[in-house]
Amino acid sequence: MALSPKLEFRQTQSLVMTPQLMQAIKLLQLSNMELVAYVEAELERNPLLERLAENESPTPAEGQETSEAREAREELATAEREAPASGDWMEQGQEPSRAEMETRLDTDLGNVFPDDAPSERAQGAASPGATSSIDWGSGGGGGDRGEDYNPEAFLTSEATLADHLEAQLSVAEPDPARKLIGIHLIGLIDEAGYFTGDLDQVAEQMGARPADVAAVLRLIQTFEPTGVGARNLAECLAIQLRERDRFDPAMQALVANLELLARHDRNALKRICAVDAEDLADMIGEIRRLDPKPGLAFGGGVVHPLIPDVYVRPGADGTWIVELNSETLPRVLVNQSYHAVVAKAAKAPHEKSFLAECLQSASWLTRSLDQRAQTILKVASEIVRQQDAFLLHGVRHLRPLNLRTVADAIGMHESTVSRVTSNKYISTPRGVVEMKFFFSSAISAAGGGEAHSAEAVRHRIKALIDAENADDVLSDDTLVQKLRNDGIDIARRTVAKYREGMNIPSSVQRRREKLSLREVG
Repeated sequence: MALSPKLEFRQTQSLVMTPQLMQAIKLLQLSNMELVAYVEAELERNPLLERLAENESPTPAEGQETSEAREAREELATAEREAPASGDWMEQGQEPSRAEMETRLDTDLGNVFPDDAPSERAQGAASPGATSSIDWGSGGGGGDRGEDYNPEAFLTSEATLADHLEAQLSVAEPDPARKLIGIHLIGLIDEAGYFTGDLDQVAEQMGARPADVAAVLRLIQTFEPTGVGARNLAECLAIQLRERDRFDPAMQALVANLELLARHDRNALKRICAVDAEDLADMIGEIRRLDPKPGLAFGGGVVHPLIPDVYVRPGADGTWIVELNSETLPRVLVNQSYHAVVAKAAKAPHEKSFLAECLQSASWLTRSLDQRAQTILKVASEIVRQQDAFLLHGVRHLRPLNLRTVADAIGMHESTVSRVTSNKYISTPRGVVEMKFFFSSAISAAGGGEAHSAEAVRHRIKALIDAENADDVLSDDTLVQKLRNDGIDIARRTVAKYREGMNIPSSVQRRREKLSLREVG
């Protein structure tokens, strides 16, 4: 069979992930703070984007250039073309007058270069017997403190845990080599005050003896706050007890068996520590007065407030009003006037290509932001419609809901709904909750009725456990029976999974804990 080349035309359709489409998808899943940071970066990168003030409306539409502005810019461009090509006055070495400078720069020089001090001050300084003074707030210039003087600029920032420990290290350790080791160890202490590194690895990295590294760590453990630099909870408590001179053999045995203390197994603790019930209660009370995370006294990273993306409030007609939080929506527009002026001056191909790319990127960003806001509002409205009972009566009436139900109702894909609900929060009469809170699996009803939400079942389990007493602690089997009496068909292993997910101990540990609290009381 002979082989011969041939041409063949074929028409197909395919979805291509363009950079613009990827940008729109990325914007959907960003939180409000991440979105603000992204838009700020775009504003710095793209000269055609312009931030719109809160009280400013984009008039004319989308920042289009008015006829007056166009005429003014054309006159300015004509004047610049007709200007003599002898160079700028700054390049000619001339000394223009203040009026010429203000006209050329189109501004008042008083806004840029404040006037000198009044002549009376100079005369007073030159007069015999006049006392001179230094103005420390003028940056060494000796001028008055103007309106821009900000005393907060001279205040020191809050000291961190690392700064506090390094200051103590500089006083307590005179040896430069050991001080360098100490600074490296302080860098491995987390916000809670615990040492998270490995001493042998630090010794190998620093080229020091392991004994010297361990000695420096013991020195750091003597610093304030007491307990800092510990490698685990037991060591942290032991350091604080030694500081109080209370680390006797009985307390050592108690600290070495913290897992028994967590299980409230007081009988085993009395046997191990060789003390009676009264002494054990005193020792436990002293342990509870210690600080398990001493480093948190200095604070951690920046704590950002939780800002909802959507507000839900009841309307006058009994419906729910769903509206976007305008404070979380960046307001940007395309500066068409600036683009028109710059495009006329662009001559080189790379300049025109850059302007076209900036215009396309800016236009797509504004459309993506608008589409993102509309999509969030559409998804939030459908969630509110589906979970109307929760807003009226509370978490026990939360309906089972999945992404497909919302996606089919609003005509979107499940992945789009998933991206919209990520890192988004709704302010409801029941509090500020994450959008994903409304999506939970379904637990079938015992009598074949309407299914129950998994979150509502968790709430019911927690309510039953909170209402129990020490003489009648509910086991998992008992919880299953009570839930089935309420019409919830659930397995025992599901109850155990939900209970462990809420950090609720078993019935044996709960009974032991409640009995110990009764003895203490």
